[in-house]
Amino acid sequence: MNEFNEYVSDVFSEFGDVVIRSMMGGYLVYFNGKLLGDICGGELFLKRTPTSDRLLAESELRYPYEESKTLMHVFDNFDDKTLISELLDGMFAELPAKKAAKKKTSGEK
Repeated sequence: MNEFNEYVSDVFSEFGDVVIRSMMGGYLVYFNGKLLGDICGGELFLKRTPTSDRLLAESELRYPYEESKTLMHVFDNFDDKTLISELLDGMFAELPAKKAAKKKTSGEK
């Protein structure tokens, strides 16, 4: 994991469990088991939820990677612990739970 990923993990870990997984040249950021956003090109992109849209209304909206179909908030305010706490709490409540893996029925490959 690179230095920026470790920094994101260190800052967000104060508020819950953070896991960063490599995925197709970027990284997926999970908070307490829910997909929160992406790290691409040394920037953190957070999913759009009512909370992130409200708290990050002034942030830039961009696609995290080429061919992405999802506009996301670019987040760079790592010094504001109150903002981060409110943001993570609200986003966690609004993001869907991780989908359970489909079980294969007999005869499926």
